[in-house]
Amino acid sequence: MHTNEHNEDSSINLRNQLFKYLLHWKWFLFSIITFLVLAKLYLRYSIPEYNAQTTILIKSENSGGLTSELSAFQDLAMFSGDKNDINDEIEILKSRTLIEKTVKAGSFNISYISEGKIKSSDAYGQNPIEIVFKEKNKDFYERDTVINISILSPQKFELYDQEENLLGVYKFNQEINSNELGNYTVLRKEVLNKYKKKQYVNKGRIAINLISSLNATEYFKGRLFVATLSKFTNVLEISITNPVRQKAEDFLNLLVTIYNNEAIVDKNIISEKTAQFINERLKLITGELDGVEKQAESYKRKNKITDLPTEAGLYLENAGEFKKSSIAVGTQIKIVDIMIDFMKKNKDSEVIPANIIPEEGNSATLIGDYNSLVVERDRILKSSTSENPLVIRMNDKIESLKSGINTSLYKLKSSLIVKDNDVSGEANVLSAQISKIPRQEREFRNIFRQQQIKEELYLYLFKKREETAIAVAGTAPISKVVDFAYSSKTPVSPNGKVIYLLALILGVILPFSFIYIIYLLDTKVKNRNDIENLLSLPFIGDVPHSDDNNEIIQSSSRTSSAEAIRIVRTNLEFILNDVERDKAKTVFLTSTLPKEGKTFIAINLAATIAISGKKVLLIGMDIRNPKLDEYVKLPSRGLTNFLSTKDASVNDFIVKQKGYEKFDILPAGIIPPNPAELLMSKKVESMFEQLKAEYDYIVVDTAPVSLVTDTLLISKNADAFVYVVRANYLDKAFLRTPESLYKEGKLPNMCVLLNDTDTKNGYGYGYGQEEVKKPWYNKFFTFSIFG
Repeated sequence: MHTNEHNEDSSINLRNQLFKYLLHWKWFLFSIITFLVLAKLYLRYSIPEYNAQTTILIKSENSGGLTSELSAFQDLAMFSGDKNDINDEIEILKSRTLIEKTVKAGSFNISYISEGKIKSSDAYGQNPIEIVFKEKNKDFYERDTVINISILSPQKFELYDQEENLLGVYKFNQEINSNELGNYTVLRKEVLNKYKKKQYVNKGRIAINLISSLNATEYFKGRLFVATLSKFTNVLEISITNPVRQKAEDFLNLLVTIYNNEAIVDKNIISEKTAQFINERLKLITGELDGVEKQAESYKRKNKITDLPTEAGLYLENAGEFKKSSIAVGTQIKIVDIMIDFMKKNKDSEVIPANIIPEEGNSATLIGDYNSLVVERDRILKSSTSENPLVIRMNDKIESLKSGINTSLYKLKSSLIVKDNDVSGEANVLSAQISKIPRQEREFRNIFRQQQIKEELYLYLFKKREETAIAVAGTAPISKVVDFAYSSKTPVSPNGKVIYLLALILGVILPFSFIYIIYLLDTKVKNRNDIENLLSLPFIGDVPHSDDNNEIIQSSSRTSSAEAIRIVRTNLEFILNDVERDKAKTVFLTSTLPKEGKTFIAINLAATIAISGKKVLLIGMDIRNPKLDEYVKLPSRGLTNFLSTKDASVNDFIVKQKGYEKFDILPAGIIPPNPAELLMSKKVESMFEQLKAEYDYIVVDTAPVSLVTDTLLISKNADAFVYVVRANYLDKAFLRTPESLYKEGKLPNMCVLLNDTDTKNGYGYGYGQEEVKKPWYNKFFTFSIFG
């Protein structure tokens, strides 16, 4: 049973709370419409941001790098690629150096702003003019400048500076000299009209923003995002946001192009250094070979040698292998000497010519590792400084490898010398056997061997030069474009759906919060629910607000206030049910504070009872602050005069109310200096005894109970007390006063009446005289949190 009552109370309370806010539906509607309109205006005039993306594949040994694309030359050692670190490539793509090069290459630091009536927009791709610099000042990229151009005709335009100062009238294609910028010309461009046809713009105003390189770089860097598509892939997605879709796409495509070109340049450093070294050595070897050949020719001519004796053929055949070995070892020693000499001159840790060292030992491997580290260090230095810990570690490793290469070369030379000595020793043994060969033959062979060494070295270097040329010509980009830059037609910001949803939420929350705060801060008694929740007194009705406060109810009155007081009169009969029939029913009216309308209720309640045919007396016993004379015209003599005069009759002070047959009033009289003593006199009780016998009803207007004790002094003469509480006036905390009086029984038959309720909020009565209708706009914009 208690559960059902609790659920019912909760349901009623929820309905009341909901109804409390629904009363102000027009403000919710107004707020929602306002925010939706503001959202529409925001979306209409805000600058949208578009997102453009491009995807590239960073090539490595496993993802289609240089060796896979040049498989026809995979036998050449120059094409052994190193795997790229994907994280390093991400940082390079995001580096300020690369972005700055892209900004300058694409002139992204120059913006053409088309000025509209409400907002201006970037006219990238649709700019009707273009500024072309023939010569830029040295600080061109270091300052922000604005040039304003007003097109006057197809031939002329006005030029303004940043402060809107007119600089002059110029013709298109005319060279303009500027101390701030340099020499430039302004060209006309065709743009697409709404019919997608090209045309020239003959009128309009364009602002050209020349942004410093630093600011433009920071702008694009802050909007650039680079990340791998997944954890186990070398595919990168590069994206950027910009108000102009085409601008974002062009920037990304140019960024990738410059990135690949920079990587190609880095890769070609080794090949170019090697080619330079080989060309220098070829020039030297060509001269030496030519000298040996001339020496052989001179020796033969001098000694008249045309062919070797046949008897030396057998010895020469046996000595052939020794000579071949001697030639090969001599060539290798020469190459090692060349490399040792190069290493002594290589002080700045530059790349070392590769693939010319004999395969014996580990010198070739160390040189390859050394060159890879040098190239990687130089690439990182482009977007970093020499203080970078990674660069420092690489420099240490480079020096270590350099030392290892020197050591390896010397060891290799020592082993070749030993090998050459062995071969020479065996050749000497064989020479003893051919000592019979003429001296000329032996001398010629020495010349011929030198000729063969020079010739073989020449052919070797020539072959390596061709390999290097192929490597330079065939260097592939470091990345492959998977998807060129593209962007969606839908802007990423502002998001229309989110903005409208946010506007709708704010449109509901704002009035809700305002109303909630108002109700939270307002502690005044509002309606019957507040009375019933805070008081245990019987509730006999509420009287709605009346615009005619001073008008007394007549028999013809049909206002909501009049009907409410009639209901109060009826409910009051149940309170007075136990009163003796041969005596007047005495009803006292009081309140907590002044101005709660107890006098208004008292006089109208008395008038209502009088209209029903009962003989009624209204007594003004609020002798400290009488208010009856504000409603009816009364003499200055009254109750206080009667109480303070001996042998006076109370009937001499009673006044008959005009317009009523059985309605009499006993005024309060002159305000006395001793009101409490007068009310405590025995004449008060005897007066009531007399009057109760002469009237059917006695209605008494008493003083507020929270200010004076007058009401408590005369309370024993009452059959019932009507405690008047004024809505939207009395603080709920003051309801403790009537509750205390009721529980302590200080006032007999207490009941409570709520005065001045607001019928527009749904409290009060729905009948009576119709309310004067106001225009809808007056109702809508006449704001009251309680109506």
